[in-house]
Amino acid sequence: MARSVVSVVRTKPETVLSDVSRLMELAGVKQALDNDVITILKDNISWHFPFLSANTTPWQLEGTIRGLKASGFRDLVAVHNNTVVTDPFKGARLNKLKPVYQRYSIPEKYNFLPQDMRWEVFRPKGRMRALDRIYPEGIRIPTFFIGKNIVHLPTVKCHIYTTTTGSMKNAFGGLLNTRRHYTHTAIHETLVDLLVIQKEIHRSIFTVMDGTLCGNGAGPRTMIPVQKDLMLASADPVAIDAVSAKLMGFDPMKIDYIRLAHQDGLGVGRPEQIEVRGEDISSLNFGFRVGDNLASLIGDLLWFGPLKRFQKLFFRTPLVYLFVFGSSFYHDRIWWPFVGRRIMEVIAANTTWGKLFSEY
Repeated sequence: MARSVVSVVRTKPETVLSDVSRLMELAGVKQALDNDVITILKDNISWHFPFLSANTTPWQLEGTIRGLKASGFRDLVAVHNNTVVTDPFKGARLNKLKPVYQRYSIPEKYNFLPQDMRWEVFRPKGRMRALDRIYPEGIRIPTFFIGKNIVHLPTVKCHIYTTTTGSMKNAFGGLLNTRRHYTHTAIHETLVDLLVIQKEIHRSIFTVMDGTLCGNGAGPRTMIPVQKDLMLASADPVAIDAVSAKLMGFDPMKIDYIRLAHQDGLGVGRPEQIEVRGEDISSLNFGFRVGDNLASLIGDLLWFGPLKRFQKLFFRTPLVYLFVFGSSFYHDRIWWPFVGRRIMEVIAANTTWGKLFSEY
């Protein structure tokens, strides 16, 4: 397989916007994207609360918009998704993404609003590992995505079910509806299937990943932000996820979704086959560990453990609302006020990125 390119730059708040433009140039954004079609900006709001390392940052978004415009891509539109535990409207406001979209006159669409998106059955030509079995009635996707570029905006962070999360996982909310929790038992295969679909429907795929404050621990929400001052970009979703995983201290080829995507020829997952441009990261190892939280301990029992045989009862009946309430209560009413908010107060007072966030 041909070598893929991932660009990495070291940055600081004073230069981050110009650094992101340089980062995108190093990754070949002009060659990667098609200038004749709309480019979707797909941010990542894992949590509506302003918890840095969990969500797309305003400087990541603004730098990407400026980089795209400088490269001649002017027809931009943001697409947001809903989850049962995250409010996208509150998330965009509290994470200070909304003012950035307004400043650059970027229209915003929501894939869960009928006036914005129509969902139709899509029949992939490529091999499906899980989604055709999970959704035997047909895999439904928003038709707005078809024929357009997409730029993913994830962060460098851990995930309780997939070890790491990044570009490939960022398609999860955009392409699957509110029944996407059906896929958790086969989450790695699902991410590979979604990349197959992305490659069939999108004109081009590009990723700008924020590693200024990275998420160590039980992600995608309950983490410890760690300042690393890096930004990454690539036209290969598998390669950028592999480089991010290696930076965090994991072997990318031991993470199923990266290994399977590499084996299926959807991208490059082996670090030795990836060309890293910009910063020399060969000696970096963040030593991250995923760990568990209350949500993951329960999820492990229900999705991967001895109770998974009953998951149709738990997740395809009204009983699912008990788990939705439990997750929401734990994250929003316990972890955020007693842990997350205090972490953010320390970040705001003691890091340059926290201070930059307060200025947006």
